[in-house]
Amino acid sequence: MSRRKQHVPWTAAGTASEQQHSADDVVRETGWVFNNRTGDSLDLAEFVETGDHETLAYLQAFGLDAGIEGQTLVEIGSGIGRMTASFSRMFAKVVACDLDGAFLERCRETVAQFGRPARLQTCHVDDGRTLLIADDTADLTFSYITLQHCHPADAMALTREAIRVTRPGGHIALNYRTWTGSDAILWPVGKVVRASFRIPGLGAALARHRVTARFGWQANRLAPAAVLRDVAPLLDEVRLVRSTKRSAFGAAGVAEETYVGVHRSHWWLIGTVR
Repeated sequence: MSRRKQHVPWTAAGTASEQQHSADDVVRETGWVFNNRTGDSLDLAEFVETGDHETLAYLQAFGLDAGIEGQTLVEIGSGIGRMTASFSRMFAKVVACDLDGAFLERCRETVAQFGRPARLQTCHVDDGRTLLIADDTADLTFSYITLQHCHPADAMALTREAIRVTRPGGHIALNYRTWTGSDAILWPVGKVVRASFRIPGLGAALARHRVTARFGWQANRLAPAAVLRDVAPLLDEVRLVRSTKRSAFGAAGVAEETYVGVHRSHWWLIGTVR
């Protein structure tokens, strides 16, 4: 299957993770993929602890933390399980989805150490846009810092998939990146880097370095209006959650909230599936 250019750094990181002896080594050697840090002092426990704080904080901020002990969560973009371990302790069942099979192997290792492995199921999103999960599976479908790395069409396909796999009355909480002033530089540089990923030899090398990979994997910017135009008819109680440092998006008929934990370039779509 032909891979999108922005998949290259994730594939490179997945390959690197397969070559490590443990998930601790993955965090030390390829932390630039997950937390922008590398070094001998890092370990998986510290990495997972950052996820523990964020999962509960986001669920509480979005009002999605009630009654979750008996619920099923689908996570789009689990990586090696930074948040998944926490989710597996909170929810009755977690389906972790990721583009890279090696990440899912490490995700299972992470949950085995720090979560509830009996509650975990994984889903390989080989084409980058389709969840091999039955309709109406999830009570909550969640995605954080993943959809910005997809081709725009794939990000929208995954948004529709999130709604499809969530039961009527269930919720979605999906994180996107939108335009900021710095994109006047970041966007054209990113396009050049992604084009370079296809150059034999050079592409693989660029994908292994934090700076160039970060330019290349931020593959889209989706404004709320573009997403809502496609999926708003499928949702009730739609809310946009943005940074306290960003002015209102002004989407017609949609409630907007702010949360201090949201990056200025990010926004969240929260909604109840019809």
